Amino acid sequence: MPRTRSRWRLGLTATTLLVASAVLPVPSNAAAADVTDYAINVDPKGSGAKIDDTMYGVFFEDINRAADGGLYAELVQNRSFEYSTADNNSYTPLTSWATSGTAKAVSDDGRLGARNRTYLALDGGSSVTNSGYNTGIRVESGKAYDFSVWARADAAAPLTVTLHDADGALAEARKVTARGGWAKYTAKFTATRGSTTGRLTVAAGGPVAVDMVSLFPRDTYKGRANGLRKDLAQKIAALHPGFVRFPGGCLVNTGSMQGYDEASGYQRKRSYQWKDTIGPVEQRATNSNFWGYNQSYGLGYYEYFQYSEDIGAMPLPVVPALVTGCGQNKATDDDALLKRHIQDTLDLIEFANGPATSTWGKKRAQMGHPKPFHLTHIEVGNEENLPNEFFARFTQFRAAIAAKYPDIKVISNAGPDDSGTTFDTAWKLNKDADVDMVDEHYYNSPQWFLQNNDRYDSYDRNGPKVFLGEYASGGNTFKNALSEAAYMTGLERNADVVKLASYAPLLANEDYVQWRPDMIWFNNHASWNSADYEVQKLFMTNVGDRVVPSTATGTPSLTAPISGAVGLSTWATTAAYDDVKVTGEDGSALFGDDFSGDASKWTHSGGGSWSVQDGQYVQTDVAAENTMVSAGDPAWHDYDLHVKATKKSGKEGFLVAFGVKDTGNYYWWNLGGWNNTQSAVEQAVDGGKSTLIAKPGSVETGRAYDVDVKVRGRQVTLYLDGQEWGSFTDDKPAEPFRQVVTKDAKTGDLIVKVVNAQAAEARTAIDLGGAKTASKAQVTTLAAAPDAVNSETATTVAPVRSTFTGVARKFTYTFPANSVTFLRIKQK
Repeated sequence: MPRTRSRWRLGLTATTLLVASAVLPVPSNAAAADVTDYAINVDPKGSGAKIDDTMYGVFFEDINRAADGGLYAELVQNRSFEYSTADNNSYTPLTSWATSGTAKAVSDDGRLGARNRTYLALDGGSSVTNSGYNTGIRVESGKAYDFSVWARADAAAPLTVTLHDADGALAEARKVTARGGWAKYTAKFTATRGSTTGRLTVAAGGPVAVDMVSLFPRDTYKGRANGLRKDLAQKIAALHPGFVRFPGGCLVNTGSMQGYDEASGYQRKRSYQWKDTIGPVEQRATNSNFWGYNQSYGLGYYEYFQYSEDIGAMPLPVVPALVTGCGQNKATDDDALLKRHIQDTLDLIEFANGPATSTWGKKRAQMGHPKPFHLTHIEVGNEENLPNEFFARFTQFRAAIAAKYPDIKVISNAGPDDSGTTFDTAWKLNKDADVDMVDEHYYNSPQWFLQNNDRYDSYDRNGPKVFLGEYASGGNTFKNALSEAAYMTGLERNADVVKLASYAPLLANEDYVQWRPDMIWFNNHASWNSADYEVQKLFMTNVGDRVVPSTATGTPSLTAPISGAVGLSTWATTAAYDDVKVTGEDGSALFGDDFSGDASKWTHSGGGSWSVQDGQYVQTDVAAENTMVSAGDPAWHDYDLHVKATKKSGKEGFLVAFGVKDTGNYYWWNLGGWNNTQSAVEQAVDGGKSTLIAKPGSVETGRAYDVDVKVRGRQVTLYLDGQEWGSFTDDKPAEPFRQVVTKDAKTGDLIVKVVNAQAAEARTAIDLGGAKTASKAQVTTLAAAPDAVNSETATTVAPVRSTFTGVARKFTYTFPANSVTFLRIKQK
């Protein structure tokens, strides 16, 4: 997923908003001749795009502790003592463990295995206690839990295992006796009471080495050993996803592309490589995670394939193309390494599809699945910001796969954003090479999603198909979900171009969040659906098989001029500004500041440390982000802004703002953003940002740049050192009323899907174009206050089902304010 700097600005605070759901209005069956706000006209004889069963799916990335401590049901954190300061400064082999007596982490030739390098040596009378995730280990009264440990002892060494919390035992203690070389010992607990703050203690009765200390609930999804947390797996399954994209995301193409090398030693901070993740769990590698924590690979490629099969979803793995992404932007020139990764990808296809007699099919069979997993799609690469370097390597993967497995569809990508030079270059390369499918990713503001419903209307119907692999509108309020729902009507209307789509990210542990928004939230004892989840589920379980052509009234283009004050800002840099001038269209002086005096004309609304120094306005906090200061009249329009800007130090460049209404609504020209790799104009609406125009480029430290912005009506032209840098016209309305109609071939239903993302109800005349239908419609409605957020304790956004009895060839329906409504109408 894109980890551009601007994306981080989209995150909301963790504050939970408990807002009462909006009351659903009573639909009207009045004649269509009545006064209405909107009109929908359906052409039931027309033929729209066919919608594939795999249209909507889910994207799983191990972010926000989505795997360990999340979907993977293991209750012990750092079970193999492999946490290391080399991965995280706060980690040691005893992270999440408390010791009593003599306990020492050891890494020597006596270890459990080559990929399990650290174990714990205990003396008689010593013990270790694991604290699990979140507040502790969650235990349910009456439920069974499976304990296991690998141990080695020269003489018989009894181990006493207890499950407890601060109030005492949670189950009867268990004993196992270790003797001889490394062996696995097991025990079963049955909880006598419940707790969310449990601890697991292993006490030694003699000298013993222990590793892979594990506690699993017996009640996993489908009862599988080494299985998945049931409530999370069920919530994903309830979406009925058409595909599961895994394992990332930034996990795929960050870190070293070198794999685990038993000869040269443990390679830390590796990219995610599938061969590390299969086989017995004690033989699997562990790895540092791009998101700042470690991953055990207990949830690996076999489990991903198995889960996809369990829920009837197409597996869609992503493999690295040897060009790093997510801000790293490096391409390897190691030809032998490239060939190895290509072979690894061919081996992966054999692992998924090969007969049990093949080399890798045999390994799959040994893990318990002799039949193939029926892999049909594979993606190479993820959000590479070096399109030419990526594509040179992608074509080698593609050729090798086509030669051996011609039926496999190989998916490419278009970089980390919805537009810009990287996007345009990547798409040209993909189109010229007739690639099957291109993965697009973008995280934008709700306004962007409301403005860009027509994005795919103009895509080439004969070109590569689109996989919208990651998208979200920057928050988990109902307002965010509404904008995504409005956008999804455009995805369905263009289902001949957009063949796959998945919201991202999927999971978030509320105590370990690196990214917002997220579809499903959880802690160690509960999980809950976001408003975005409810929208996704509504669409995913009511897709239909074909689009029925329809039209609706809309909002005219914007004509009022862009207006607002001006501003200056920095992001992880120090910068100096001078000679700020704002002049009207007629040349009149509106504002000027050469900082020969104080900074009294400016309002400081962000972070950072601003002061006038040597006739310049300087921001000196190199760590501060979004340090906005503003000046002028929010009513200004049709003006020219001039600023002299100099980067002093830091990771990025500087930002010049215009059209500033307040702290959450403005435009800014971000020069030298994204770790000083590109520049862009971004628009902020209610705090959420989207990119309007972007180009690669960097800013030199110590060089003074002349920055000029010309605002005329809705048109903006930007100049850097007197040369035109770019321009854009921002005249698209944020259309609040969107719709699409599909037909379900199995039931014969017409499914009228309407999004009303505004504060007023929408009385709508619906003309079914002469279709003969029943008079009743089954209605599902999501309606709530715009700021409503679901939480562990409050579900403010949930579907309400009802029956509408006023269906006719022409009828009127009143769609609630801030709502998503699906009407399933049976055809005669």
